[in-house]
Amino acid sequence: MITLPQSALTIITSFQKAGFECYAVGGSVRDLLLNLPTKGWDFTTNATPEQILGLFPDSFYDNQFGTVGIKIRKETNNKDTEPELEDIYEVTTYRSEEGYGDHRHPDKITWGKTLTEDLSRRDFTINAIAFDGKNLIDPYNGEADLSSKLIRTVGNAGDRFREDALRMLRAVRFAARLGFAIEGASAAAINEHAALIQKISAERIRDEFLKILTAEHAADAVLVLKNLGLLHFILPELEESFATPQKSPKRHHIYDVGTHSVMAMKFCPSTDPIVKLATLIHDLGKPKTFRKDAAGVITFYNHEVISARIAKSVGSRLRLSRKQTDLLITLVRWHQFSVDERQTDSALRRFIRRVGKENLAHILALRIGDRLGGGATETSWRLELYKKRLDDVQKLPFTVADLQVNGHDVMSIFDVPPGRIIGEVLDLVFTEVEKGTLANERETLLAKLKELKQNWPKTD
Repeated sequence: MITLPQSALTIITSFQKAGFECYAVGGSVRDLLLNLPTKGWDFTTNATPEQILGLFPDSFYDNQFGTVGIKIRKETNNKDTEPELEDIYEVTTYRSEEGYGDHRHPDKITWGKTLTEDLSRRDFTINAIAFDGKNLIDPYNGEADLSSKLIRTVGNAGDRFREDALRMLRAVRFAARLGFAIEGASAAAINEHAALIQKISAERIRDEFLKILTAEHAADAVLVLKNLGLLHFILPELEESFATPQKSPKRHHIYDVGTHSVMAMKFCPSTDPIVKLATLIHDLGKPKTFRKDAAGVITFYNHEVISARIAKSVGSRLRLSRKQTDLLITLVRWHQFSVDERQTDSALRRFIRRVGKENLAHILALRIGDRLGGGATETSWRLELYKKRLDDVQKLPFTVADLQVNGHDVMSIFDVPPGRIIGEVLDLVFTEVEKGTLANERETLLAKLKELKQNWPKTD
């Protein structure tokens, strides 16, 4: 028998004592039945929003969907200060919905009278289970679908997806997170109505898609998106890349570009959704740069440049933030970095400047995914040496600002006011430090400034 946490049970009991029905519902009950950690709790009740506000004076109501937020505060023995806010539980009045002109939101909402009526409007059977601490209400056999590991719509699948086209992506996300399959009729309805996803805002699509990419079964989910026709409207460049081969003489690849991209994303060790996305699209410039010579050798010269342009387009299409888009473009543009042990320190430093110190772990994670997704081993002695050398060269300053002396030191030693000479002197010092011929130690650099002062050309 499943057990509700005390805070959730207290909410339900408060409603029942006042003569109302109240049930925990949705994802919280689903995860409880699956013995998974739950995030937040949602409830449904026959009490109206005004009646809920009367029961919980600290609650708030500012929407048209009958949802009231109840503040849950941490327990404290200090009676002089207000307890710290721990969570907000959402309680929604039973309701029925009519008309979905924009394929996302109901045109009309009316308060319902029964729990079954309320559960009938929900998306999937596994989210249409209610529990009041004693009684499990499951009119659509969601518990059976949990046991069978199936994502199935409540009622007619076509109706549910026409009402809210985002549910198609949510079906794939739940499958990716839980390791479930999408039931046959529901999958067929997604395939039939896939074009409706264009009615959904880019921001909503972005949020669901990024959650899919960080789910445990993300690689399978991307292939499901492709097979059900959704990928065509979200990432058409990736769909097209499955038709571009890579296997050829003198090449290590064993998959086409699309399959390799999905496999690379699967094996990328990062949990950052933008890094996962960058790994998924890092080779999407290959179809446009595909060449095969007379010997059958396939090449993709400068594909990373084209891929970076595609990354910029993807960032714009998904309404990523400027910071997210910059990271996406950077990782894709420079993923083709060389790990030749003969590279100079200067070459390594140029690479770090291009990628950014803060992004080195991200691009190395992409490289690991790229290797594993192409059939190679996770690492090599060259890659391990490259990582070590990246650490070593970062011990040297990257800019004039990293020197242990500054413009004030130059002005003091040279006895000059602010001016061009300050930058010229610091640039000279930095050049020697960068070459490794001068240690970045304050006393050493002050001595160097005094030496330069003695030999500096006199000016009138």
